[in-house]
Amino acid sequence: MRIVIASGKGGTGKTTVVANLATYLKLSGLNVSVADCDVEEPNLHLFLNPRLDIEKTTTVPVPKVDPERCTGDDCGLCAQLCRFKALILMAGEVMVFAELCHGCGLCTLACPEKAIIEDSRIIGVVRSGMVGCMPFTEGELRIGEAMSPPLIEAVKSASPKNEVELIDCPPGTSCPVIKSLDGADFSVLVTEPTPFGLHDLDLAVQTLRQLRIPFGVVINRDGMGNSCVHDYLEREGIALLGTIPHSLEAAQAYSRGQLHVGHVQGFEAHYARLWDNIRQQIGEIHS
Repeated sequence: MRIVIASGKGGTGKTTVVANLATYLKLSGLNVSVADCDVEEPNLHLFLNPRLDIEKTTTVPVPKVDPERCTGDDCGLCAQLCRFKALILMAGEVMVFAELCHGCGLCTLACPEKAIIEDSRIIGVVRSGMVGCMPFTEGELRIGEAMSPPLIEAVKSASPKNEVELIDCPPGTSCPVIKSLDGADFSVLVTEPTPFGLHDLDLAVQTLRQLRIPFGVVINRDGMGNSCVHDYLEREGIALLGTIPHSLEAAQAYSRGQLHVGHVQGFEAHYARLWDNIRQQIGEIHS
C-alpha cells in the first residue's frame, strides 16, 4: 500500500504527519517504510533520525558530440529537434547545455552521422538506512539543478516495498509532485485552516482528480484559523480523514525536533483516528 502525503502549500505540516504516522504504524506492529521525495529540501530525517549507511549518486543521460563526425552547419538536425534547447548550433559547432537536457535521447537517434553518444551527469544522491527496523530512503538534489523528477524516481525505486509505504511529497502541484504521486494507491492532503491553505488545497484537489488518485484531507493546526476548509470539504464531498489540533505543546515539541507521538499527551489518538479513516477509505475503494 503506497500512500503519498502531499499538500498544495508548503509549510502545512506534511513532514510532521509523515513522521508521526510512520512512528504510530511502526508502534502498532505494521511493516512500514518511509521515503522523503522532497529532494530539494529533505527534512524528514530531522524527526526520525535514521542511520543512513548507503549513499548512491544518481545520474541522467546527456548527449556528447563527437566533433570529428559532426557536420555542423551542413546538418543541425539535433538542434532543430531538441524541444528543450539543450543543443544549439553556433559558429559551425553543436554546443550542449547539459542542465537543460531532459535525457529523451532524440538527438542520438536522429543524428545521421552517429556523432552523438550518450554521456551522463550527476544530479544528486539517494541515501538509504533504517529507523530501528523501519527502512528509510531520501534524496538530495545537487545545488543548482533544475530537474528533480529523475532523482525522485530513484528514491522511489530504492525504497523497499512494504506492507505500508509512506512517501513525503514535495509541496505544490508541479512536475516533482506528479512524479511523487505516480503509482500511489492513496494520497493524504495536508492543509491548514487559512485562506492561503484553502487556495492551494483546491489546486491539489484538482490535480489529484485529474490523475484519478483517491484521496482525503487532514487539517493540521485545526482551530488556528477559520472554518473555510471544513466548509470546502463538505461542499466538495471530500473525506476529512482527521484533524491535528493547534497546540502550544505540539509547537514546542516540533521546535525541539520531537514527534507528537510519544511526546505530546493525547496526540497519538489523532494519528490512530487518521490511520483508521485512511484504511476505511481504501477499503471502500476496493470493495
